[in-house]
Amino acid sequence: MTETGPSRTEEFHAPPLRRLRYFHGQMLGARDFQREQEYYREKLRLRMRCLLGYGVVCGLHVEPVPRDEDDCPSDTGEEPPPAERSDAEPRHTRRRAKVRITPGLAVDCEGNEVVVRGGCEIDLWKALPPHERDTDTVWIGVEYAERPVEPTRAVYNDACADTGDCEFGWTEECCTVRVTGCEPPVDERCDTCCEPCEHTVLWLARIDCVDWYEPVRHDQIHMNVRRPFGRHLPTVITGINWIHGHTYTIDEAKDLLGTLDEDGGLVVRFSADVRSDTLRPGVVELQVIEGGSGRNASTWYMGGTFAEPDLESDESDECDEFTREFRYRQTTRETLQDGDRVLITVRAAFLLDRCCRPVDGTHVGGRVPLIRTGSTLSAEHGGDACDLPPSGIGPWTSGTGAGGDVFESWFFVKER
Repeated sequence: MTETGPSRTEEFHAPPLRRLRYFHGQMLGARDFQREQEYYREKLRLRMRCLLGYGVVCGLHVEPVPRDEDDCPSDTGEEPPPAERSDAEPRHTRRRAKVRITPGLAVDCEGNEVVVRGGCEIDLWKALPPHERDTDTVWIGVEYAERPVEPTRAVYNDACADTGDCEFGWTEECCTVRVTGCEPPVDERCDTCCEPCEHTVLWLARIDCVDWYEPVRHDQIHMNVRRPFGRHLPTVITGINWIHGHTYTIDEAKDLLGTLDEDGGLVVRFSADVRSDTLRPGVVELQVIEGGSGRNASTWYMGGTFAEPDLESDESDECDEFTREFRYRQTTRETLQDGDRVLITVRAAFLLDRCCRPVDGTHVGGRVPLIRTGSTLSAEHGGDACDLPPSGIGPWTSGTGAGGDVFESWFFVKER
């Protein structure tokens, strides 16, 4: 059965919280102090994941490692094909697909703090499990880890111990870099507080079209797979099929609005599933602000309807229950004139995702990317600054983290 809203759990997934109680004459051993440490650590993890959430707090960007100075090309200027290469061949044929993870802080889904202090350089081939090396797409992430350090000889040996050798006196909290060629699962939990965590790796980037013998380029690294820190990952608008603020001809505007073509219409794409039954009349509104002389600033509303999915069908299966995009087309025959402005309003607070939370729809800066030829590309914004959001991770999407609000956009119409 498909989960259509916030999940309900019968048990709160947290260990019993037992605090050490001191009294006069008490004899304490190493086990008691270890359990006391674990009590405070569990309280911290519980507070972190339930009150604040998890994800990347800052830093942890994935950057390409440039070609080394001694990576000189061969005398002929050509390299042997991949099938003829081996680790025993000359240096200019060695594997160069490397990336660097910058310093930063994250919190995993169990509440552990993952700290990368000085950054680290990763050889993707060596880090990738051998049975997953038949791919050219990899994902890279970090996972919380611990290791014992500073061996110390005990003054008094434990009678139950197997040996009297040195014991490690400290535990260092660190992290492990994970690289995989299999697409990681998505955390679909609606409540990260009560439900158990299954995937403790924090994925930072996807790297496409990897050539193991060439350095990784910036355009191959996609960091939009990372999860920003927070309790919930809001559903946002990731693409639209018109250029915000652009000027279209009257015929282009008709094609875009689907005035004469039933296959046309305005397309809005989301980052996650949205409930189809929330795509109701009134959620999307098209308003025309007239331009030109003599009738400037007069307004009228353009009639329209959702074209996909078929909301009029009484029979809906699981595939129709949710959608990742909708198409809204004009159904009336009003005529646009030279100088008009078409104002598009999407009331995102009325669009609910799988967890019944509103879409975070604020159109910050008018920079939601353009959907073009089946892919999402950045639209032109006049060559000004702010090509990337404040996080430095692109492309832009809607949303401020508050959820809901109204998505507004517009374009202009000219005779020619």
